[in-house]
Amino acid sequence: MAGRVDLDGSPIKPITICMIGAGGFIGSHLCEKLMSETEHKVLAVDVYNDKIKHLLEPESLPWAGRIQFHRLNIKNDSRLEGLIKMADLTINLAAICTPADYNTRPLDTIYSNFIDALPVVKYCSENSKRLIHFSTCEVYGKTIGSFLPKDSPLRQDPAYYVLKEDESPCIFGAIEKQRWSYACAKQLIERLIYAEGAENGLEFTIVRPFNWIGPRMDFIPGIDGPSEGVPRVLACFSNNLLRREPLKLVDGGQSQRTFIYIKDAIEAVQLMIENPARANGHIFNVGNPNNEVTVRQLAEMMTQVYSKVSGEAPLEKPTVDVSSQEFYGVGYDDSDKRIPDMTIINKQLGWNPKTSLWDLLDSTLTYQHRTYAEAIKKAISQPLAS
Repeated sequence: MAGRVDLDGSPIKPITICMIGAGGFIGSHLCEKLMSETEHKVLAVDVYNDKIKHLLEPESLPWAGRIQFHRLNIKNDSRLEGLIKMADLTINLAAICTPADYNTRPLDTIYSNFIDALPVVKYCSENSKRLIHFSTCEVYGKTIGSFLPKDSPLRQDPAYYVLKEDESPCIFGAIEKQRWSYACAKQLIERLIYAEGAENGLEFTIVRPFNWIGPRMDFIPGIDGPSEGVPRVLACFSNNLLRREPLKLVDGGQSQRTFIYIKDAIEAVQLMIENPARANGHIFNVGNPNNEVTVRQLAEMMTQVYSKVSGEAPLEKPTVDVSSQEFYGVGYDDSDKRIPDMTIINKQLGWNPKTSLWDLLDSTLTYQHRTYAEAIKKAISQPLAS
């Protein structure tokens, strides 16, 4: 780790990072990277620490003393400003970010993603602290191409669907489509951060993740999350595969998405942390446009990969179609495609993703099978035993 330099050849100095949401999927991988490959110190802020316990214990770990866990809820804890003041950089990962909640818990979604983020932005601005804020690719909403006639050749023109940080409009559905509560709250906090930068000199970077995938993502309902919970698509499909149930395709699984391996994405975040002169004032798409599939194709590929990982033959009927209203409830809406333009992050940070979709699914499903298969077998067999 000694003698590390940034992209401009300057020595990288160790800093203290206040990481809000450090106990989640992204936070746990970022903490791992920072502990194993840098000298930075992390003030890990979250309500839970299950996913980073392996970094906190035992005290003999080589990075002991460089990571401290602070159990607090940013909604109403006066300690938050003190932690931000102690740090050189604050990274805000805290959010409600599962689509099933956008319809059923729109108020919680708006409060979590906008109201609860306001003090973080305020404290960073008032104390002249740098902020890396995690937003979402959902701020783009629907593509321009989705409003064209279905048979229009322009639908195949990248100008109508590739999403650019500094050019693409943010197009949401009607107010009654509460699915957009998340995207709208995220867009508004982005605009506030941008305004703080313009008016008060806040040093900021905004990250727009495009479906980051890997071990420890989301939860498996009834095992390490609520039985009635509905995680994001990859965890939903993993849950179906682990339970040997057909994968549910919402509205035929025709939506197109790109997926990126968490370890590739974390490399991009580390570059943002350690190259402030190149990252400040920028919004970055972080995704992998090479890993584009329809949700139906994703289901088919996951079925193949899981069969390889588990040694179990796929179900005779591996998928089943369900309506979005049946799956998500009234008020659901969706975007047709989400393909990130990578020009800005490539120019500023020289970063490109590496991992193929097959390889990231292989890594993720191997972890899921190893972690959950036995627990699910027990859970399924218990009702019969009683």
